[in-house]
Amino acid sequence: MIKNIIFDFGDIFINLDKEGTYKAMAALGVSKITDEMIEVYQNYEKGLMTTDKFLNFFHEKFRIPKEKLIDAWNAVLLDFPRERLGFLKKLADSKKYRLFLLSNTNDLHIKWVQDSLGDEFYNDFKSCFEQFYLSHEINFRKPDTEIYEYVLKENNLIAAETLFVDDLKVNTDSANTLGINTWNLMPEEDDVTELFIKNNFN
Repeated sequence: MIKNIIFDFGDIFINLDKEGTYKAMAALGVSKITDEMIEVYQNYEKGLMTTDKFLNFFHEKFRIPKEKLIDAWNAVLLDFPRERLGFLKKLADSKKYRLFLLSNTNDLHIKWVQDSLGDEFYNDFKSCFEQFYLSHEINFRKPDTEIYEYVLKENNLIAAETLFVDDLKVNTDSANTLGINTWNLMPEEDDVTELFIKNNFN
């Protein structure tokens, strides 16, 4: 029986253009993504690098103004359909499940989200969760199994009683190795509001 639900954020609640940053960077003249750039991005997402150091890396490497770098970095982020918040609030109010957020994100993205959504919407969203885990604040990132082990241990969750919802199969596959139930939500086919339609909770 499912007692706990862990949700991802991007393409679960807020829509993403997964190619948005690549396209925006290409428009700024950066068409090749190197291993070094990926390492910097992952370190930033794990909170191992400050925003200033992250921006300085790309500014010094490509001589792109920091304001344009920030815009390009945030180009991945789109809208947050209000009906998804309504669904989540009803789920939280039912108190049938312990709810958690577990997102690979970073300081620049979360600030954009807060500014874009506004304090009331963002706080309504955040208050639906017992814990609100952002990768850059806990120094882990998906799909590393350590991040799921951390959430399970911190909250005394039993893997077999937990459902993890994420749009990336590599993430749900990793969680599944620990015995966590998973729903690999496909954004072009599924919506989080269909949670109880697409999953058997018995």
